[in-house]
Amino acid sequence: MMKQNKKWADILIAFIKAERSLMILYMLNVMVFSLVYILGRLPLYFLLFAIELSLFLGSCFFAFQFSRYYKRFRLLELLDKDPIHALKQLAASQDPSEAFLRLKIVDLIKEIQQIERNNVQRSNSQMDYFTLWLHQIKTPISAISLLMQRDSQMNYRNQMEQELLRIENYTHMALNYVRIEQSGTDLDFADVSLDRVIKETVKKFSILFIYNHIQLDYQETAAIILSDEKWLRVLVEQILSNSLKYTPEGGTIKIYMSPTQEQQLIIEDTGIGIRSEDLPRIFERGYSGFNGRIHEKSTGLGLFLSQEITKRLGHDLRIESTLGKGTKVTIDLAREPLRRDH
Repeated sequence: MMKQNKKWADILIAFIKAERSLMILYMLNVMVFSLVYILGRLPLYFLLFAIELSLFLGSCFFAFQFSRYYKRFRLLELLDKDPIHALKQLAASQDPSEAFLRLKIVDLIKEIQQIERNNVQRSNSQMDYFTLWLHQIKTPISAISLLMQRDSQMNYRNQMEQELLRIENYTHMALNYVRIEQSGTDLDFADVSLDRVIKETVKKFSILFIYNHIQLDYQETAAIILSDEKWLRVLVEQILSNSLKYTPEGGTIKIYMSPTQEQQLIIEDTGIGIRSEDLPRIFERGYSGFNGRIHEKSTGLGLFLSQEITKRLGHDLRIESTLGKGTKVTIDLAREPLRRDH
């Protein structure tokens, strides 16, 4: 009620400002009219009657003007929601001098709407092609993997297996990026065994651990987490992939639960670390930082994707790092229990 009264007051003030010239002219006219009566020494009741009549007619006129102003004001408020319809309604009550301006505005709005439709169509086409390409690229990856399994004597087998794993990982990352960007991504929350997710992820990257002589220090968590298993696995894969990417040969990666905080998974490495000036921006889309530019290994999407996944899952992601000493990633898996109202 108070908000409605304030709105009326704002409209009334705006009307008075818009019509102040006419109101001043009206008041001057009443004053001149009264002065003529006084100088002509006419009876007082004629003056009072004339003033009352003038005020009545003036009030009717300004009430009519305010009604038109109010309707016009409400129509202008509709410009954000339905500009074309609002402008057509304004045309019936507009000043003829505004006709040209209204037509130009309508043309501009139609042009903007057409551009927006073209952009949406182009974006959908690109997304469809990108998704199709991601699915198609899986076929040669599978074929290469099968050929490598058949020919155990293939030269540079170790290097090819690592590169094949990286191709597959980048492909999955791109596909997950497309999925996470699409609105309404389906989430299936259930009790998830954190150890199963970690073990499957470590198994996937076992080739990189072995060939790069990176030691794994994994302490089983025995934790059951309320989350979406598919996206939680993608999250752990992204973090572990980053650790493997920037941990030199002979380094160590630790995976354990925080000894002081409940449901906080920690993935810690002895890699090259991150500069302190890069830390505030590591979750930005496409930002690779100094390490990514020097080593040419970063797409700038991995940590952005990880942050987006944690937001969708209701978890939290924190990163601490010291240049030259390593990086510590903390995934806070705690979340409020799901409400089952329906």
